[in-house]
Amino acid sequence: MTRVLPIDTSKATAAPGARVGVLLVNLGTPDTADAAGVRVYLKEFLSDRRVIEDQGLVWQFVLNGIILRKRPRTKALDYQKIWNTEKNESPLKTITRSQADKLAAALADRTHVVVDWAMRYGNPSIKSGIDALIAQGCDRILVVPLYPQYSASTSATVCDEVFRVLARLRAQPTLRVTPPYYEDEAYIEALAASIEASLASLPFKPELIVASFHGMPKSYVEHGDPYQGHCVATTEALRRRLGMDASKLLLTFQSRFGNDEWLQPYTDATMKRLAQDGVRRIAVVTPGFAADCLETLEEIAQENAEIFRHNGGEAFAAIPCLNDSEPGMDVIRTLVLRELQGWI
Repeated sequence: MTRVLPIDTSKATAAPGARVGVLLVNLGTPDTADAAGVRVYLKEFLSDRRVIEDQGLVWQFVLNGIILRKRPRTKALDYQKIWNTEKNESPLKTITRSQADKLAAALADRTHVVVDWAMRYGNPSIKSGIDALIAQGCDRILVVPLYPQYSASTSATVCDEVFRVLARLRAQPTLRVTPPYYEDEAYIEALAASIEASLASLPFKPELIVASFHGMPKSYVEHGDPYQGHCVATTEALRRRLGMDASKLLLTFQSRFGNDEWLQPYTDATMKRLAQDGVRRIAVVTPGFAADCLETLEEIAQENAEIFRHNGGEAFAAIPCLNDSEPGMDVIRTLVLRELQGWI
């Protein structure tokens, strides 16, 4: 018969932790707006198998022999057009930091909750964010990928990196990840309110609105990525909320590169076609971005605006992302509080 010995708790200590961490994660940004900084960023970004699935010898030659030799110089010029010179950082970094600060302030009455932020590519890294939360006693962490629409090349690669970090830890924190929120009521309402407020402030009335989402190779969707369906669902929900049909709120995809077919219709081709068809006044909203960045501030507000005007358009408005605005923070706070149920 096995004897069960009493446990001596006189020298036992309380387990460390008992705090809850929240880590906001966005895509990433170069540390500097020069060719060297952009090269480091692009190398990390384009070496991710979630972003470029075929990382074989041909791609390695193209990446290292062509793209990383030429593209950093041109993209650095684009970053310089939008760079936050006061803080010497990209707007994406400035806004994401502010989102984390405002979320922390909103949760300040919950003293056991700690908020931090990170970038999937570049700095601050996901590893540094997780390390900082653990160092502050967090034994539970909620990761918040700031992508309303899920795709393997955004949301999934955040989880990949989080899991890689945790795989090196002996004492792992308990993990939760917020789900995509592409048709969440709070998100759609915030988008609609932002669009309505922006339209009311314009000196002209747009004939239609274009909802531009980041592009993706068509083959990724054919292999099972739900991203396109999520973008369609967001656009349809916005149409219902704003009382617009498909002729007044268009869905397009931007930011493609390479020779493969990407999701269509393409934003730049749509800008050209609309202007040539006689549309003179438009507004563009970018619902897939939680914070303004190169793709919204330069590609949409500058490049696509020029395409539209060059082909006969007259008035072009780029509607800001939700960013750290009150409606934008309502969305993030709603998501976080919902997923923290049972922890706080």
